[in-house]
Amino acid sequence: MNAYIVHFLLAAELNTTFLSIMQTRTTSQAVLGIIGWLALTSAVAYFGAQFEPGQWYAQLHKPSWTPPNWLFGPVWTILYVAMAYAAFLIWKEFGFTHARGALTLFIAQLVLNGLWSWFFFGMHRIGLAFFDIIVLWFLIAATIMAFYKLNKTAGWLLIPYLIWVSYASGLNFALLRLNG
Repeated sequence: MNAYIVHFLLAAELNTTFLSIMQTRTTSQAVLGIIGWLALTSAVAYFGAQFEPGQWYAQLHKPSWTPPNWLFGPVWTILYVAMAYAAFLIWKEFGFTHARGALTLFIAQLVLNGLWSWFFFGMHRIGLAFFDIIVLWFLIAATIMAFYKLNKTAGWLLIPYLIWVSYASGLNFALLRLNG
C-alpha cells in the first residue's frame, strides 16, 4: 500500500478516534486506557530486555543478513507503541466485553513475544525459541484478522509487527541451522 495512503488513513483514524473518545469514553478513561495498554506492552518489553544477547549470542554463527544489534531497540520500541495503540483502539471502541476474542489473542501473542527472549537469550534454547516464534507468528496473524474485522486501522497497525516477526523467524531458523 502506498505510504501516502497509509498516512492518510492513520491521520483520518486519529481524528475519528479523538471524536469517538469524546462520544464513548470520558477523556480520563481514554487516557487511562492508552496508559494501560502502553504499560502492558512496556512490561513485556522490559521482561524481554532482562535477557541480553551477551557473550553467548556474540559467539553464535550468524547469517550475513543478521541486522546490527543497535537496530533491535528502536524497531521494537516502534512496534510495541503500535501494538499498544492498536489494542487501545479495539478496547476504546468495543471494550473487553465485546472484543474479548480479539483482545485475548492480543494478550496471548504478547505473552509468547516476551517468552521468546527468555527462551532464546535466557535459556539459550534456539529450537524452543523457534517453536515459540512460529506459534507467535500465527497468533499475530490471527490477532490482525480479529482486529481488522473490528477496526481496520488497528489491524493495519500490526502489519509491521508481523513483517518483523517473519524476518525474525527466518533469522531464528538460520541460527538454529548454523548452531544446532
